[in-house]
Amino acid sequence: MERSNVDEYLQQGMYGQKQTKPDERRKFLGTIRERIVFALTQRQVRRKGTLPQAESLMKKNAGAHMFLNGNMSYTYLSKYIKLAEKYGIHYTMVTNKEHNTDIGLVLAYPHAIDKEEIYIDESQEGQQAEPKVKAKKKSFFAKLFR
Repeated sequence: MERSNVDEYLQQGMYGQKQTKPDERRKFLGTIRERIVFALTQRQVRRKGTLPQAESLMKKNAGAHMFLNGNMSYTYLSKYIKLAEKYGIHYTMVTNKEHNTDIGLVLAYPHAIDKEEIYIDESQEGQQAEPKVKAKKKSFFAKLFR
């Protein structure tokens, strides 16, 4: 065996296997950002208004996996666990005593999906996830000749 292979083997034995993006994995409950469908902060998990939006996204992404922050109270997480069971989504309670994150729930795939916006907008809480329709602006001449 070569010297570098022996050193590498010993390093893995002492410190564990090398991970890609370890800070990102600690923040997003063991997964990386490029795989996430949506993420909720702990504050959003405690609120009731985010549940309808989360449910509609769970319904559309039944093949994903849900990661729950194990440091949070089970009473807040139980609503999301029931939804996951309803739509056949597997879930994992992640408890990391060494690192505290503000993320309370993550729905992610095992492969990259590269979604631009992963956080649910707090201004739309309590509403279904639907696109906003902007009011048509009047042109300059329409304003001038009322």
